[in-house]
Amino acid sequence: MYRGFKQDCPDGIVQEETFKEIYAKFFPYGNSSSYAHYVFKAFDVNSNGEIGFKDLLVSLSTLLRGSVYDRLSWIFKLYDVNGDGCITKRELHDIIASVYDIVGRDTSPLEERRIRDHSEKIFARLDRQGTGVVTVDQFVEACLKDDVISSSLRVYSSGFEHVC
Repeated sequence: MYRGFKQDCPDGIVQEETFKEIYAKFFPYGNSSSYAHYVFKAFDVNSNGEIGFKDLLVSLSTLLRGSVYDRLSWIFKLYDVNGDGCITKRELHDIIASVYDIVGRDTSPLEERRIRDHSEKIFARLDRQGTGVVTVDQFVEACLKDDVISSSLRVYSSGFEHVC
């Protein structure tokens, strides 16, 4: 793994633009740039605009071997776009829209409406108290109470998988 990392990133670090280029190879039919940006920020443990091999290992270790709480906390960090400790409806919408972009969505008003409806439905399931924001504990609790998410966590407990 280290050899592959050094081959793609000879300096031992990866900048966001390089990360996006690498990420795009996995999703050739859509636009992965926005989602790659969010993933990059989540992997950028030190918030210094670069990912070192250690950063990569820490995140992958959390996702592959961490407790359910640790994995869900990492995913929460992905959705907490501005890093303020809460997920807003807008942040959730932006992440979901970026996932739709990966699969090559169209930009019609109907598709935009579908994304908004999907975002609002998921946010309502997460924001059970109706405060307009979701904390990490609320996120974890809601995910654990969701049968689909819980079963995904069990199925992918030994592999890297993004849920929620």
